[in-house]
Amino acid sequence: MYEWIKAFHVMAVIAWMAGMLYLPRLMVYHADAQTGSIQSETFKVMERRLLKGIINPAMIVAWALGLYLAWYAFAFKGGWLHAKILLVLILSAIHGYLVGRVRAFAEDRNDKPARFYRILNEVPALLMAGIVILVIVKPF
Repeated sequence: MYEWIKAFHVMAVIAWMAGMLYLPRLMVYHADAQTGSIQSETFKVMERRLLKGIINPAMIVAWALGLYLAWYAFAFKGGWLHAKILLVLILSAIHGYLVGRVRAFAEDRNDKPARFYRILNEVPALLMAGIVILVIVKPF
């Protein structure tokens, strides 16, 4: 059963990361769209559906299965695992921040420029690189 759980964990992580990489990119374009325009309203729908249909469920599954794997396979031991969990907590915090930004866009309260979202778009990718290195290499 362990291998099945690990496979579903990896699939959930892939879906979560795909959304975490795409949502800030949508926000880049949304920030440049005129408030109230058809384009802005379309971005609101896209952002909401991406968040509620893919990102949130994928994060929940990734966390649930990941915690099970950390307990079952490693008994929550290992410096690399602790570092990985820290990076996943930071990724989850960014996820929470993006939820707030989706709300701000939905209420036409965005106060950030497109450049902000371009920079923010890189953070999940950097965290993902660190997480993958920790899991594969287990440097400590």
